Amino acid sequence: MKPVLALTMGDPAGVGPELCLRALAEPAVLDSCVPVLFGDAGVLARLTGTGGPDLPAARFERVTPEAFLAAPPADRPTLVNCAAVDAAAIAPGEVSAACGKAGYVYIEKAIGAALEGKVAGVVTAPIHKEALRLSGVDHPGHTEIFTALTGAPRSCMMLYSDKITVSMATTHIGFHEVPGRLSVERILDVTELTAEAMGRLLGRPARIGVLGLNPHAGEHGLFGQGEEEALVAPAVAEARSRGIDASGPLVPDAAFTSGVRANFDAFVCLYHDQGHIPFKMLAFDTGVNTTLGLPIIRTSVDHGTAFDIAWQGRASATSLYSAIEVAARLASGGAPPSDSPS
Repeated sequence: MKPVLALTMGDPAGVGPELCLRALAEPAVLDSCVPVLFGDAGVLARLTGTGGPDLPAARFERVTPEAFLAAPPADRPTLVNCAAVDAAAIAPGEVSAACGKAGYVYIEKAIGAALEGKVAGVVTAPIHKEALRLSGVDHPGHTEIFTALTGAPRSCMMLYSDKITVSMATTHIGFHEVPGRLSVERILDVTELTAEAMGRLLGRPARIGVLGLNPHAGEHGLFGQGEEEALVAPAVAEARSRGIDASGPLVPDAAFTSGVRANFDAFVCLYHDQGHIPFKMLAFDTGVNTTLGLPIIRTSVDHGTAFDIAWQGRASATSLYSAIEVAARLASGGAPPSDSPS
């Protein structure tokens, strides 16, 4: 039986609505799951009237959030109409508090459905951090929202692809804050969560590389404040004592070279750009963002709202389709595809 997956529309002024509309009519998506879109009927109606190319006339049921929770359809695409924004007032490609709030409402409703067991997982389209902040939401991004609304005691962001996979010990904070947010416990948590998730996706124990913080992984204390010796090495040692195939601290500027990368299934990175830069260079169009440690499955595209091309039918849906495929695999037990890294 195909899993029922929630899609969230993302910021209505971005590319999320058109990507989700395509997903509701995409044969590969419909073969892998039953998609349920948490969004706004008015936005879709206005979007399809823009005349943009490659926007299919998807067929779907339309219900209220209350009706969906009472009797969720199990066999056909569905729009859960959250009525969270005035579609006529949206300026495509522009930051607004109203769209930031709407994006949050879609997420909140979808998480509620997942926690009640009405959907098997949640796949999110992009939100805009500035719009979110303008709306008064006190979270900088999806990872923090999902962690807070699900009450997860620990979580982390993992970016997955068949070319490279990275997890983050810290995410949306200033670079100067990173050392103070690191600890042996945090690095160990992210290593454990990554090993567990990759084990499910690969069908075997995963090989995890943990990066150092400083150039040359500190060069034995020459650079930095000894973070590698005080934080990374003990976390790796403890992970190994728990049966995880972990190595580190790895030299950050060499870890993602092809020769080193072949030795690992995933990397634990200590700050946002340490992992995002190599990941987006190698897997921007197919990468999947997933939040580990939650009581529910959550995956996402690994790109932003793309305001410069919003509502024009030009955005690639490849990352969204990949996110749906990974969520469906996880919901179905995590069977690896034939092209999984070995």
